[in-house]
Formats: sequence, C-alpha cells, structure tokens
Amino acid sequence: MRKNLLANVLDTPSEPRTDYARRGASRSMRMSIDEMAENAKRMIDGEVIVSLDPSLIDASFVSDRLTDDEVEFAQLKAAIEAHGQATPILVRPIENGRYMVVFGHRRLRAARELGRPVKAVVRQLEEIAHILAQGQENTARANLSFIEKALFAQKLLAMGQSKATIKSALTLDDTLLSRMLSVVETIPPPVLEAIGAARTVGRDRWEELKKLLAHPAKAALAAEVIQSDVFLSKEGAERFTHLCAQVKSGRRAARKPAEPERWSGEGIQARFRKSGKTFSLSLSSADAGEFGAYLAAQLGQLYDAFKKEKAR
Repeated sequence: MRKNLLANVLDTPSEPRTDYARRGASRSMRMSIDEMAENAKRMIDGEVIVSLDPSLIDASFVSDRLTDDEVEFAQLKAAIEAHGQATPILVRPIENGRYMVVFGHRRLRAARELGRPVKAVVRQLEEIAHILAQGQENTARANLSFIEKALFAQKLLAMGQSKATIKSALTLDDTLLSRMLSVVETIPPPVLEAIGAARTVGRDRWEELKKLLAHPAKAALAAEVIQSDVFLSKEGAERFTHLCAQVKSGRRAARKPAEPERWSGEGIQARFRKSGKTFSLSLSSADAGEFGAYLAAQLGQLYDAFKKEKAR
C-alpha cells in the first residue's frame, strides 16, 4: 500500500520551478537533508551534542586528579562565561535518568557554578571503555602530573582492572607502570596527599623521595615535616623540595610553640606556658619584681602543700 502511494507521488507531474525556487528552497532543503544525515551519523557514533542539567551528572567513579588548579579553573570559568562552552564533555547514561561524567569534570563544574546547562556527548560505555576514554583524554589534554597518573593507576589496579587496561588508558609501558606503582606504594599516603599534584615534579625526583622514605626513620621524619608551619605555607613543587631537603638533612621540623595561657587580676597580669616537663611564668604589674620575689620565697611551702594535696 505504501509502495503504491509513493508511486503515485512520483508519477504526478511536478509544476515548473522558478530559478528562485531552485536557488532558494531547494538549496535550503538540500542543506536540511545534509544536516539530518550528518546528525544521524553523529548519533550512530554517539557524538550528538546535547545540553544537560549539571545536577543530573555524577562524578566519575574513579578520580584522576588530586585537586583542581584554582587559578586555571577560574580562567576556564571566565572563558566559558564570556564565550560559551567550546568543547563538550563526555558522559554516559547510568540509571534513573542520570549520567556519569567520563571526562570534562572542570567544564561541568564551571557550568554548575555559572548556573547554565552543560554541552555534552552522551555515549553508552562499559566500565573498561569509560576508563580508557577518561585516561586517554586526560593524559592528552589535562596535563596530569606524574604522581596523579601513578595514583590513578593504583586506584584502577585496586578496583580489579588489568595492567593491560591501565597501560592503554595512560599510554604507559610495563617499565613505567611498574615504577609508578612502586612510588605510590612506598611513599605514605598522608605524604602524597600533603604534597599534592606537584605538576613540575617528574619521575626521577619522585623516585628519589621514594628511596629516602623507604627507611622507617626517614618516613617518620617526613610525617612531622608535613605538619610544620613552614611546609604548610608552601604550595605544590615547593612543598616537595622542602620535604626532600628536610628528610635528607635529618633535621626535625621546628614545632610551633604552644600559646601561653593568661590570667589577670586587679593591677596585674600573668602568662604561663606548659611544655613537657617545664613550666614558665611571667608577671606584668607595677610591683611584678617584688611579687615575683615573694613567690620565689614561698616556693618551698607551696610545693609541700601541692604534694600533700596530690597525695589525698
């Protein structure tokens, strides 16, 4: 029946077309058909760009970054606000109408903070394909540091992924993967977290730190250094350099002295500090010298009274 209808349409003589129609309507129609064909092809390839509500998109099940560079992110966000999102992110459908980001989490974050939809390509992906796409895209575009790649590889291995998958995702050979895993398995996690991405620190320097911290005493010293005020006042590669220098020298991190406790009475102020087995007291008043001498003279009696009170 449908075939006959089409035949009737084809057999019907068409009205003579004007040059305008050929130049205008036909050209427009051809463009529309071409666009539909291209869209169909892109849909088959999973490359149709759609606009999605950022609230419907979850983070990837495995993170490949330690932290975002906030300066770089601010620049990206400003560019998207001014000129729009030039490159779509990649997501895959999960369940309940939600999606999971495969790559482009910074563009997703920018869209979320700007309160606008995010341009995305939606593609059906299995877990391994997700890992490969995320790893290869971010290795090529996201400037992941050595230690971020190493930690990403460690996470994938802990999730049960094969080394073949990890090597493909991060474009590694057997030797480099082995070295990466050795670094993150030797350096304590708190130290790795405290140093952060350290984008300018390469494999050789991380392996140097690994060899240092393979010794328990050096690892214990590193645990102290990363809590020091000097270390915490630095960023990225400077933290790494400071830690290496401290561990090599064997110097323990300078501890910040405890804040003194204070007491005040009429016309007098006192500050006292407890530190281990020592106790210090300082007085401020017009007659502080005389009062201090009085206290010193009474120390014997005061200490005896203290011991009796403590023995009760």
